[in-house]
Amino acid sequence: MSQHPQYLWWNGKQMRWEDATVHVTALGWSTVGAIFEGIRAYWNPDHQELYIFRLDEHMERFERSMKLMRLPVTYSMDELKRAIVDLLRANDSREDTYIRPLAYRGGSGQRRFSETGGTSEILINTHPMPTHLLSGRGYSACVSSWTRISDNVMPPRVKNISNYRNGQLVGMEAELNGYDTALILNTQGKVAEGGGACVMLVRDGKLITPDVTQSILESITRDALIVLARQELGLEVVERAVDRTELYIADEVFMCGTAAEITPLTSVDRYTIGNGEIGPITRKLEELLDDCFHGRSGARPNWRTPVGVAAAVAD
Repeated sequence: MSQHPQYLWWNGKQMRWEDATVHVTALGWSTVGAIFEGIRAYWNPDHQELYIFRLDEHMERFERSMKLMRLPVTYSMDELKRAIVDLLRANDSREDTYIRPLAYRGGSGQRRFSETGGTSEILINTHPMPTHLLSGRGYSACVSSWTRISDNVMPPRVKNISNYRNGQLVGMEAELNGYDTALILNTQGKVAEGGGACVMLVRDGKLITPDVTQSILESITRDALIVLARQELGLEVVERAVDRTELYIADEVFMCGTAAEITPLTSVDRYTIGNGEIGPITRKLEELLDDCFHGRSGARPNWRTPVGVAAAVAD
């Protein structure tokens, strides 16, 4: 079985995986300001269709990330969306799939690291990533000793690759200390997010989450869950600063994001959350999100872009 798809997309061309190479000297400064987008597509075997989740919103964030990192916009977002759909069709992707558009400054190996202008190069690649929703697993978390980057350090609201060193340190600390994952506080000592996912908690029937001024990524999955909680479950959703100790006395806590989907936390800093099991609101949100991802029961069709894999084969 192949360890990678047959094709990827690079600088306007769909090409074979093995043909997409760069010289080693191109590495270095190009990665410092690089930005990316994490997008998921979900396979529905009953429909024989692959659905991309909230493609428009992801590419809007991709464009904002390029703007904040002063990367010239070389291709329109419509061109890139079309490239993503065409790539999934060419690879005959018939399983849950992760899609990563990546933009970086071209020719950085020959330039000073802080130069502006020039051109942007864009890579889009894919790989299988099965869903873990509804697995029934709860995770242990700690509050990290590291601090979340602030808006006056680097813009945390977008997906700049350099931001993720912050999250790597958080994750490494958690693993070495025997936890599954970690949460991180911002410079004000309030809860920001996880190492690579946002956080939500349930307390007294309300869904509470740090607002977008708390040094968090402007998460598309977080936004989807706010909509589902309000419109499908009738919950009051509160976006505000969250204290660390609120996590310990919450009824439910979970992390969310494209890769994380919904990751239930059953303990934080060895404090048992609720009764130590995945809570009812978390479970219901998992079910709703899973239906949206896979296009079951016609849930939120405007959130899905059908790829047309079966049609591509017929062509």
